[in-house]
Amino acid sequence: MTDLGGAALSTSHDLAGPRRAEVQDLKGRIHRRLLERLDLSSLDTVAREEAGSVIADVTQELIQWESFPLNRDERDSLVKEILDEIFGLGPLEPLMQDPDVTDILVNTFDQVYVEKLGVLHPTDVRFQDDRHLLQVIDRIVSAVGRRIDDSSPMVDARLPDKSRVNAVIPPLAVDGPHMSIRRFRTDKLSGEDLIEVNSLNTPMLELLTGVVKARLNILISGGTGAGKTTLLNVLSGKIPATERIITVEDSAELQLQQPHTVRLETRPANVEGRGEVTQRMLVKNALRMRPDRIIVGEVRGAEAVDMLQAMNTGHDGSLTTLHANSPRDALTRLETLVSMANLNLPDKAVRNQIASAIDVVIQVSRLSDGTRKVIAVSEVVGMEGDVITMQELFVFQRKGVSEDGTVLGRFRPTGVRPRFGDTLAVKGIDLSGLLFFEGEGGGDDDAPDDLSMVGRRATEPGW
Repeated sequence: MTDLGGAALSTSHDLAGPRRAEVQDLKGRIHRRLLERLDLSSLDTVAREEAGSVIADVTQELIQWESFPLNRDERDSLVKEILDEIFGLGPLEPLMQDPDVTDILVNTFDQVYVEKLGVLHPTDVRFQDDRHLLQVIDRIVSAVGRRIDDSSPMVDARLPDKSRVNAVIPPLAVDGPHMSIRRFRTDKLSGEDLIEVNSLNTPMLELLTGVVKARLNILISGGTGAGKTTLLNVLSGKIPATERIITVEDSAELQLQQPHTVRLETRPANVEGRGEVTQRMLVKNALRMRPDRIIVGEVRGAEAVDMLQAMNTGHDGSLTTLHANSPRDALTRLETLVSMANLNLPDKAVRNQIASAIDVVIQVSRLSDGTRKVIAVSEVVGMEGDVITMQELFVFQRKGVSEDGTVLGRFRPTGVRPRFGDTLAVKGIDLSGLLFFEGEGGGDDDAPDDLSMVGRRATEPGW
């Protein structure tokens, strides 16, 4: 356990002015005496509840010894904050307990923002100083066998609750240590949950479920925080439990429920600069592990080549995500990532690989009101000359913004039936009741802004 020292204590946010400073000083003195009286290093193997009662008793004794006037609520708050420093993330601990907080952004020791329900908010949370923040960062990364120091001033890690942590320290971080925590729901979302929050509608979910079951290859595209991993988790839940799944991630955050799942995670280089294991190495190794499906959490570099080869050589039904602003941009970015492998392949050859490997591109986006939606479902059709051809199947049609800032719009089919329909039918997946056309006219401008509105049933044979 890292020696936190008196300066490593968080501020009592329920107090203000001189009173807060006095309680802060008291906390520092009590914490130093706790270090003298208790072997805090031995608490690493003890549950918080078990050690908490002992620390609480000693803390109460020290408060009485200090003869500092504190009411019961202040004493309880003081004990809780000391326990948070020893067992948790210090002043960030209350934020970690808030289920509505999805991102915690520590810009500097005295500037912390959170994202709640898709909107950023400043908080009154403060660390004591840069040293305090550094100690919390070091505690996080050391717990997962990683390090952060002058020779390695950036790190990715994860917390026991699967939250993803990124930290940057000086000299790269000019104004002091910085930390970002991306939190994930402990209860896994279902497709029905996404429908309930209007992230997509029922026909779109039925189509994507059929695509997964038919073992088509899916690329999920979107910006940071758009919901790519959430949608990937939902779609992966449609994979039959009888299949063997290999996941490859830079920082493990997928929540697959299938019993036959093997999870692989990258590893950074050690102090000597050796021992690094990249995503490309893991994807190559995954091909030797007899996978039915390979899921790459996010394609970021040269591993795109191996992912495409896997999709083109019998590992159908693979899924991955990628940062891009549109389905077309996603394929362009994928082409760029392939070039990072330095294989010197002609552009047309790369595009042919992409066109034959990727079947469906799903674009997700976080809108201005903080909501996350699937804004396009596109099919990769093939090649026309040197260009990859695509066709949109479903889109989110925006209608404007309401007075309270809510984005208005609806999900609508484009009137195009996918060419992979025959593939689904051969595999026994019946989507004949799925709607690909709206009502007569193919898109009524006077139609209500119903986020789940689709048109009448298509009647073409086979659908």
